[in-house]
Amino acid sequence: MLLSFISTLIVLCSIGLIGIFLHESNILLLLMSIEIILLGLNCTWIFFGYFMDDIVGQIMPLFILTVAAAEAAVFLALIVVYYRIRGVIYAESMNLLQG
Repeated sequence: MLLSFISTLIVLCSIGLIGIFLHESNILLLLMSIEIILLGLNCTWIFFGYFMDDIVGQIMPLFILTVAAAEAAVFLALIVVYYRIRGVIYAESMNLLQG
């Protein structure tokens, strides 16, 4: 049973990493790939917390999801503002944000 959980986590993290390397120029797909990796890590906390009978492993994903939601909200707000100014959302054109 634990092996099937671990294989599911490996598949989730692999999909996220493949998405990051395949979609380097599309910011929205890059953000979705990062969220998939965070989902895999949250599932890791939950599964090992369940198998070790530890409540910390089941509570910690709530904090991680909260931080991920705040990060996604700020990131999407920056993308909307950048799109209004430039009209494109490609990662190659994001180097103009360096200050």
